[in-house]
Amino acid sequence: MASNSDIRLVRSLREKKFREESGLFVVEGEKMVREAQESGFELTRIFSREEDGEEAMKKMSSLSTAPPVLAVVKKPEHCLPDISDISVISDGLFLALDSVRDPGNLGTILRTADWFGVSTVFASEDSVELYNPKVIQSSMGSVFRIALIVADIVGICRQFRQKGLPVWGTFLDGNDIYSETLECRGLLVMGNESNGISPAVASEVDRRLRIPSFKGSGAESLNVAVATAVTLSEFRRR
Repeated sequence: MASNSDIRLVRSLREKKFREESGLFVVEGEKMVREAQESGFELTRIFSREEDGEEAMKKMSSLSTAPPVLAVVKKPEHCLPDISDISVISDGLFLALDSVRDPGNLGTILRTADWFGVSTVFASEDSVELYNPKVIQSSMGSVFRIALIVADIVGICRQFRQKGLPVWGTFLDGNDIYSETLECRGLLVMGNESNGISPAVASEVDRRLRIPSFKGSGAESLNVAVATAVTLSEFRRR
């Protein structure tokens, strides 16, 4: 049975401060717990409605309806790829997120990256935290397959360019993505929900892309997660 201290621990992990201090995070639901187990992540504790009771699960869950199972998981250590070794990055497409703040967007982007075979995502320090509960849930398990690494995006862009690899970015004034010659290698940068790619990062982008709107559309822009899906789909289609 879950003790009061167990319940306090799980509830505390809703806050970033306690996730960072403990190195732990929570996953909820049978699918997510199974994904965590199959991924090789270390699960320090599993709680279930059957063993711990409905009331305890309600107290521990951050969802509107308590799931039948939840688990406390140890954060892994993602090491920065050795970008100095050209063989590590020459044949792959990598994703960089410049100040993506919304947890639902980040989770959806990770799920999209997983779908399109992007195994490593770099995120700026001011992007939303990977282990935010809303990021975890909206990733639908992709958080266990994608390496998300907090890094200096300007520096990452420069390293790719120094290796002669393209750095792509999406802009409202970029070149029509459907007319551009695309290569499934290099770094694709996606920007902030409101402001797009920051000037410092934009100065390091050498391939500017634009997703054109349909004639007569009144929308000003696409949601960053949607734009990521459209862009990655076009890269993989070629």
